[in-house]
Amino acid sequence: MKMTPMAQNCGVEISGIQLASCSDTEIDAIKQAIYENGVAVFRGQEFSPEDHIAFAKRWGGIDINNYFPLEDEYPEIAIVRKAADQETNIGGAWHTDHSYDQIPAMGSILVARTLPPKGGDTLFAHMGAAYDALPDELKQEIDGLEAFHTADHVYKADGLYAQTDMGKELRGQDLKTGAVHPVVIRHPVTGRKLLYVNGGFTINFVGQTREESLPLLQKLLAAAVREDNQCRVEWQPGTVAIWDNRTTWHNALNDYPGHAREMHRITLSGEALAA
Repeated sequence: MKMTPMAQNCGVEISGIQLASCSDTEIDAIKQAIYENGVAVFRGQEFSPEDHIAFAKRWGGIDINNYFPLEDEYPEIAIVRKAADQETNIGGAWHTDHSYDQIPAMGSILVARTLPPKGGDTLFAHMGAAYDALPDELKQEIDGLEAFHTADHVYKADGLYAQTDMGKELRGQDLKTGAVHPVVIRHPVTGRKLLYVNGGFTINFVGQTREESLPLLQKLLAAAVREDNQCRVEWQPGTVAIWDNRTTWHNALNDYPGHAREMHRITLSGEALAA
């Protein structure tokens, strides 16, 4: 098993291994690499839906997605797709999955199933590198702050997706979400400090209105996606990516008009976040 950094501060490509048959020792090394690097990419994988589910269960629990279409035979697998005639894609903005849950998902295992001839890459940004690069006075300003996260404005019946050609495929429009998390969390395994806000689901700081929160929130969001915090996953047939939602944000690029793209995602259960 060989590990090759994808960028200075984010991502690792792991080769010389088949995920469907890896040993316990190998999976422990993979987990540690993902906790540290945020995202790991594996090429040339033979990975059936049964393999996908079995591998996910070796991490612990599986969170069933409340919004995306689900595989009929395998409801653990959420379908992330864009048809050739659709304009909107899922996840086409910087975010981290499930931060609107009181116990957010640990991460995700995403498998490429149908890819456009080119485009459709996914960008990742490392929130440990983002925090480390903040000026000391900004670190002091956010120390002890908490923020409110929700997905209601995105997925509800009159939300952002409902106003697009993606809305008809999604579920859960009647769900209510909301969670409060520290703005700076400590990774439960590595101990590293991580910036934990995101543009998709973070609405305001506790004790402040949305309007009062926006100047500082926008400053943090801009700092988080500095180019030297990022890596880029170029999808190929047989590619699997696994990421840590606490350590990274991601952004699925929507640059393949007229072509279909379908990915299969399993979301991995997490634990309560600590400041």
